Amino acid sequence: MKVLERKHFLQKLINSINTPDIKVITGIRRSGKSKLLEMFIEYLIKNIPNTNIIHINYNLFQFSTLKNAAALNEYVENLYSPQKENFLLIDEIQLCKDFEQAINSFHGSEKYHIYITGSNAFLLSNDLATLFTGRTFSVEVFPFSFKEFVSYFECQDLQQAFDRFAMEGGMSGSYLYESIDDKYNYLNEIFETLIVRDIQQKYRIKNVSLLDTLNDFLVDNISSEVSARSVANTLTSKGSKTDDKTVSSYIKYLCASYAFYKIRRYDIKGKKYLASQDKYYLADHSFKYAKHGTKNLDTGFKTNPVNKRVKGLSEASLDRLYYGKIYENIVCIELLRRGYEVYTGVLYQKEIDFVAIKRDEKIYIQVSDDISRPETMERETAPLLSIKDAYPKMIIARTKHPQYQYEGIAVWDIGEWLVNVAEN
Repeated sequence: MKVLERKHFLQKLINSINTPDIKVITGIRRSGKSKLLEMFIEYLIKNIPNTNIIHINYNLFQFSTLKNAAALNEYVENLYSPQKENFLLIDEIQLCKDFEQAINSFHGSEKYHIYITGSNAFLLSNDLATLFTGRTFSVEVFPFSFKEFVSYFECQDLQQAFDRFAMEGGMSGSYLYESIDDKYNYLNEIFETLIVRDIQQKYRIKNVSLLDTLNDFLVDNISSEVSARSVANTLTSKGSKTDDKTVSSYIKYLCASYAFYKIRRYDIKGKKYLASQDKYYLADHSFKYAKHGTKNLDTGFKTNPVNKRVKGLSEASLDRLYYGKIYENIVCIELLRRGYEVYTGVLYQKEIDFVAIKRDEKIYIQVSDDISRPETMERETAPLLSIKDAYPKMIIARTKHPQYQYEGIAVWDIGEWLVNVAEN
């Protein structure tokens, strides 16, 4: 199996070496957390002399006797070397009963550099402070970026590569399968495992059918405004009786397991966050195809009452809007991967797809499928031109042309932007 060095995430682990924190590697299932840990071990062996590496992978049978905190503690302490720098790296830590007791003890002894991965439902960011008495440092691993996709497949034609990436996505495990059906079967199995096993087990959900229905609804409506009340009303009208409190809890579980990312709305003029109508984006857009296939992809999109913009549009316009939302999902995850805080903007009842913030940096971004028609270009630029501050403004679309300026707005081809705009 071909392995691509994930320099962006590896560097985060390297930078954390001299901190006293418990390092927790998070991210959606099969996004490459274990492989990243292996790459980090290779780095330690090559670059840090006098290193003692204690690596436990609970996926392997050889560690099956270490499934409780006492056994884990004894094993690690026996391998400790006082004359060396001791790095403790544990994969799938949740498979060890009462693992937090052992980890807290290791951390309290100040003898180890501790790195752990685990099932997302058991290592949620909001649970870490409760699980561990020491400070934690999280490294969130995302699926492959388009830039990594191009490097992995050694693509020469950027536009052809983007066509393929738009359909296959960034879950690298699917790359081993030849046919698109086999790829989507693999991806669907990951998603079903994520929901049925992780979330159901963690939260003891009894109404799995409702969770599945809600999940399908969110997949259908990526990048659309969603409120728990409107979703509850829609699901109830279709026979899945529920309420906004249950829907809100289930959505929280889906986001906590990194299946979806919630993007809050931001009032640009008032400089405040808006409480209702958040948007949700998939961890990887390929899950949408895996869940619903590639035929009639827009059936739910066109008929769902959440999508207010579809009324009266032609089939061609609906297709452009649909794929624009797929591209919007790709851009959203890329911004998160690059470390931005991401919001959807509102200004004078006009929508700005993304407000991306990092320290003193702020970027306003519109995403579209095709801006070749004058009316589309006008629609996408109008919200950006109404913003009076001096922060950069950008349109990302499928232009298939080099980057250019339009009335002070940078216009990027999506493939070019994904590959050529540097990660910070």
